[in-house]
Order: sequence, then C-alpha cells, then structure tokens
Amino acid sequence: MGTARLAAMSDRRVRPGHELEFEDTFDGEGLDDRRWVAHYLPQWSTRELSAARYQVGGGGLQLLIEANQPPWCPDLDGDIKVSSLQTGVFAGPLGSGIGQHRFNPDATVREPQPSLRLYTPRYGVFEIRAKALDDPQNMVAFWMIGYEDRPEHSAEICVCEIFGRDVERHQAKVGMGVHPFSDPGIVDEFAAETVPIDAREFHVYTAEWTPDRIGFFIDDEHIKTVNQSPDYPMQLMISIYEFPHAGGEPSATPYPKRFAVDYVRGFRRSS
Repeated sequence: MGTARLAAMSDRRVRPGHELEFEDTFDGEGLDDRRWVAHYLPQWSTRELSAARYQVGGGGLQLLIEANQPPWCPDLDGDIKVSSLQTGVFAGPLGSGIGQHRFNPDATVREPQPSLRLYTPRYGVFEIRAKALDDPQNMVAFWMIGYEDRPEHSAEICVCEIFGRDVERHQAKVGMGVHPFSDPGIVDEFAAETVPIDAREFHVYTAEWTPDRIGFFIDDEHIKTVNQSPDYPMQLMISIYEFPHAGGEPSATPYPKRFAVDYVRGFRRSS
C-alpha cells in the first residue's frame, strides 16, 4: 500500500465524538464474508443470477459488469445487470412477499435465504472512497436499506447515486437523500445535486445519520441535510448497475465495467 494512501486513510479513521466500528480496505486476497454478502437481493432472484462479479487485490475492490453477465432478475427487472455487495440478508419463507427492498409488487421469495446481520448499524457516520463511471449505460451507488424484519423498517438512505450520463469532466450530478418505501414515517426527499468534481476520480462520499437528521458530504464538504431519520437498523449496499438500452447507442466503454472502491467505513457515536 502506498505511503500517501496509508496517511490519508489513517487521518480519516479518527472522527471526533465517534468510534470506528466497521472498516474494509480490501487489502486481502479475497472478499471478507464476515462483512459482505456477495449477492444482490438474492431472495427475489436466485443465488446464481444475483451473484456479484468482482475483483479484490492491490488495496481495493472493483465491482464488475461483465460482457456475458446475465440480467439479475429478468422476468421482473428486464435486462438490468447488477453486481452488488450487502451487509445483511432478511427474507421470509419460500413463495412469500416478505423480504428486503421488494422492488416489484410481484416479487416473491424464490430461494430461501439464511438471515444474516453482518453489519446493521442504527445511526452513525458512513463513508466510501470510490470512482464512478462516465458510461451512460451504468450507474453506481452506495446506499443503506432497512434490515426490514418489520415491513415498515424499509426506508433507504442514499449516500451517493451516480449515473454515467451525469458525469462530466468538471462536474457531476450526485443523487442523495431518503426514500420511504413502506416506512410511513419517512417522506421521499431525494435529489441529484450538481457538484464541481470529476467523479471518475476518487472522492469520499459520506452520510452522517443521527436520530433527527442525515447530513450528506463529498470530500468533507457539506452538500445538504435531510431533516428526517429512520429509527431502526440498516445495512450497507454497494452496487454497480447496467441498463443495456440506456443512451440509445452501444456502450463505448470496454468490458468489464468497473466500480472502483478504495474503502468503506462505519463509525458509531462514542459512548
């Protein structure tokens, strides 16, 4: 690991009033299954189709979309391809509509899933250092969803959502905010904010989640605050999507498409 990267990472590991409780710098030879489930909402699809394509090594993670990768849930989500990691899984019995982030009202549990709570914090500071793509067919995101062991525990905190079509050399639109889904206590408050960055380079995207608000930051610069807050455990999600017919033309970016992640961290308030 380079000296500059070590120094920068070390500086960010200390946060006044908080303690580091989750960190992955992806320095090992493989993905740490004590931290991550390498599938995308597997209950609504299959373990095979929802499996993430990725590479770990050299001090980083690359989530991939490969040329021959099939859609993750073709009958309910069309030809969308996804590679995603998550820090928990909850789903009901086979054939039921119980489970996290039920993206389609026709979705039912197709394969039973073991319940896993690898990292499901309630409040704290969460950040990712990552590079986006400028391919109009792709979108990358760092987001949080309710563990959803109760249907109303279903809101989403989107730390960053970046469509390739919105990435330019000197600016990008970065989506951030909250979505309620089935949480009656949350009102949809989400927008793509235009920020003066080249999102194809590494930047740090952060959410500070407290009992009454969520602040959003890029490279420690405050972008916005949402004066709402889910009050239950949530899990982390890191994702790259491909929408094959977006943009109207074949992609000019060679496969595999890459979402490069330097690290992910979670901090809790100090006792």
